Amino acid sequence: RTSPRLLCAATQQKNTGQNLEEDQSQSQNEQKAESSSAEKLLAEEKAKLEEQLKEVTDKYKRALADAENVRQRSQKLVEEAKLYGIQSFCKDLLEVADILEKATESVPKEEIKDENPHLKSLYEGLVMTEVQIQKVFKKHGLLRLNPVGAKFDPYEHEALFHTPMEGQEPGTIALVSKIGYKLHGRTLRPALVGVVKD
Repeated sequence: RTSPRLLCAATQQKNTGQNLEEDQSQSQNEQKAESSSAEKLLAEEKAKLEEQLKEVTDKYKRALADAENVRQRSQKLVEEAKLYGIQSFCKDLLEVADILEKATESVPKEEIKDENPHLKSLYEGLVMTEVQIQKVFKKHGLLRLNPVGAKFDPYEHEALFHTPMEGQEPGTIALVSKIGYKLHGRTLRPALVGVVKD
């Protein structure tokens, strides 16, 4: 027969074992709760970081696109500057070409004879100079606009007057008062014209 003291000690040991198990299960529950809250914090942090990464990537792509647009615009401006940089110089030279043309037109054809060698030489020199200046113009992309008989185009022609004319369609150019010029496809000086009206 066991003594009451031993029974008491056994009960205490039994109670202590239960307490240990309860403590262990309680600490496991606490650890689970801590790990689930830590997981939640990590998940929230991950979501924030992914959002920031998305924003930074989007900004980076936009910056790259903007830089490419600026580069293309700059390149286009440089090319246009190369093409049209001589525009004001060409405009000034057009006046010289006009004067040469008027000078050759003002010489009467019947006066250009071998008996009048000085006038003949002067006339031939003017014609050669005019031909040469037109070659130089063409070389640099400057082309003449002599639109007699063509349809009136407000981008290339400037109407000085309207005139009735039989046998010609209304809106066509009947007379060119001053020849126009285009520089690389862009109208540098519109042709001054008279247009056929109804």
